[in-house]
Amino acid sequence: MTDRSPERRPPAGGARRTAVPLDETAKQIIEQLQQDGRRSYAAIGKAVGLSEAAVRQRVQKLLDTGVMQIVGVTDPLMLGFSRQMMIGVKCEGDLEKIADALAAIEAIDYVVITAGSFDILVELVCEDDEQLLELLGRIRAVPGVVSTESFVYLKLRKQTYTWGTH
Repeated sequence: MTDRSPERRPPAGGARRTAVPLDETAKQIIEQLQQDGRRSYAAIGKAVGLSEAAVRQRVQKLLDTGVMQIVGVTDPLMLGFSRQMMIGVKCEGDLEKIADALAAIEAIDYVVITAGSFDILVELVCEDDEQLLELLGRIRAVPGVVSTESFVYLKLRKQTYTWGTH
């Protein structure tokens, strides 16, 4: 499966977020939801030693502050997408403007400005090679994009969603 959740994405417009300190109970609640996002508040309460109402309040606060989101994660192969990849993008000019232009392309799931060999990395899934070629053309047409390099995913070996609680 691939992470299709918005939690990996930065806030709109690239705004910086400040870290929210979490107590041990909040971390335990998050861990419970990372194991099963449909777990009931009553079951979480039993596991962390709180009432159902207290868990509901804490979960709502975690959602409201943007600490977490509860989403469904899909498997692109099961949905008919045969190509999944990361594309490294080399740029010249205003990286934030270029990243925003790339993020506006609906088929692109993930955009991150990086340090290293590439200025920006984008992730996308495609139904077939024809769609991939079309998307590569759209990416390369963004003003400021100098070159791209594609990294096609062959087999997913590990993917977790457990960061932030240990």
